[in-house]
Amino acid sequence: MATLATNGDESEERHATMDWEQLSYAVIPTDYMYVMKSNPDGTFSDGALVPFGTIEINPHSSVLNYGQGLFEGMKAYRTPTGEVQIFRPEENAIRMQMGAERLLMASPTVDQYVDAVKQVVRANMRWVPPHGKGTLYIRPLLFGSGSVMGIAPAPQTTFLIFTNPIANAYKGTSTSLSLLVHHSLPRAFPGGTGGIKNISNYSPVFQVVKEAKAKGFSDVLFLDAVEHKYVEEVSSCNVFIVKGDKISTSPTAGTILPGVTRKSILQLALELGYQAEEIRISVDEFLEADEVFCTGTAVGISDVCSATYMDKKVEFKTGENTVTRKLFETIRGIQNGLTEDNRGWVVKID
Repeated sequence: MATLATNGDESEERHATMDWEQLSYAVIPTDYMYVMKSNPDGTFSDGALVPFGTIEINPHSSVLNYGQGLFEGMKAYRTPTGEVQIFRPEENAIRMQMGAERLLMASPTVDQYVDAVKQVVRANMRWVPPHGKGTLYIRPLLFGSGSVMGIAPAPQTTFLIFTNPIANAYKGTSTSLSLLVHHSLPRAFPGGTGGIKNISNYSPVFQVVKEAKAKGFSDVLFLDAVEHKYVEEVSSCNVFIVKGDKISTSPTAGTILPGVTRKSILQLALELGYQAEEIRISVDEFLEADEVFCTGTAVGISDVCSATYMDKKVEFKTGENTVTRKLFETIRGIQNGLTEDNRGWVVKID
């Protein structure tokens, strides 16, 4: 795979004119990306930072023909003292390995993955927004770059990481989500790839999400594919309900992504004295919740103000003095360096 370097002067000018106050969710190329290819024996070695740019890929590649690819999503956070840190990168590495096993791809070791993420963040350190202004989004990709003709896994896999500064699109305090519960189209099927970050999981719901947003909804909540009665996942994030002191989320069971934020919230909820459980949640139980919130790398923790199912709209408690807000402040404090991390979740970039 060949890379084309971006123009250094253009990069300098782009950074010099960055208005962190106006940061959005737009494409902003940074300075470097990381590329590593698998060896014939399925191991990885000799990865390197290269200037950010386009890539060349053979038309016979498995990713282009058969969608053999995975992606991860992570963030680098700037602390109040100016340090930069990432959150639980080993969990993303393990999840990528699980996905690679499902799609028959070679994958980096956990140590290789974490080291590569640290390298690319360090190389793009100046693109990490100031504290409170946003984060540096990190996008690791793993895809079948080797050439095939018949339907078969690629003989070579490429691991690539790029970064992009983004705003705090979901702030957990001023942005509440309104969900449309879709009663017929499922997001994932038993035996499928809903439980891994397969690149082909997302485009099939583009249309229904676009239609929902045109009607004023923030996103779509999908039900199970068999009975169409159990809550599963929003288009790109996990969902929780709060009823009294009980916090519940659906079990992954192969159709729901095992989110890193999801896993962290389950642990934090127990530590804060709540009951936390993974249990099937019927749509009727969902609509009777006191609070609802979504979790994920992009959304962080975002409360849900309302959900509409079969033309019935239900509103949930949001704002101050909610369980959602307490969990949001707790995990945000750890991720942004506002509170001490005594769980070994944070990795500092020096």
